[in-house]
Amino acid sequence: MISIVIPCKNEAENLPILVGEVHDAMAGRDYEVIVVDDGSTDRTADVLAELARSAGRLRHVRHDRSAGQSAAVRSGVFAARGSIVVTMDGDGQNDPAYLPKLADALIAAGPSVGIAAGQRLKRTDTKLKQLSSRFANGLREMILRDGTRDSGCGLKALHTDLFRQLPFFDGWHRYLPALSLREGRGVVHVDVVDRSRRHGKSNYGILDRGLRGILDLTGVWWLRRRRKVVPSVTELGQ
Repeated sequence: MISIVIPCKNEAENLPILVGEVHDAMAGRDYEVIVVDDGSTDRTADVLAELARSAGRLRHVRHDRSAGQSAAVRSGVFAARGSIVVTMDGDGQNDPAYLPKLADALIAAGPSVGIAAGQRLKRTDTKLKQLSSRFANGLREMILRDGTRDSGCGLKALHTDLFRQLPFFDGWHRYLPALSLREGRGVVHVDVVDRSRRHGKSNYGILDRGLRGILDLTGVWWLRRRRKVVPSVTELGQ
């Protein structure tokens, strides 16, 4: 089974379209959709209840208060029943057509690879957001050397057991390739095309991401330096 995890906050208008697209993209596969409502104050809960009744395969996980995108992703990962988790954003900018492509890329790469990471082409964000993202990704690559030009893309596929053992912190979802490498697992990349948001506005600002990102980057650099060797573990006498 493949578990599709979608963190969201105040996306009541976008979710009906997005969930329908997910079902279309995953048709013929064994999958579940887990939408994590991160303390929404709009009609998100009502919309998800109706979608669960009408479409099936949909699970609604809710935070009683907003805890951030990373926490929402983590809640979905620990709720997942599938052996592979594929994540995507809840605002509709990630195209669900790439969900099976990411899962297939991870499976085809074999057990030595821990993550298939989407990398966006033709960004639709504002110029300021694109420039800030380009700067952040360039700085991250210079320091972490994770071979990923766009770690902020919400489209990612990971083995569920690996996902659950990665060290967690707020902002963790932007460093998954580097954290996978820390566990001795490789990274493959899948180019994806971004879309424009249909309704609403982003819940994540540029300034707060930038200020927190400096601290996060330092922490991930430290974590990687503190794990020099990843041994192959075998139990003998079995």
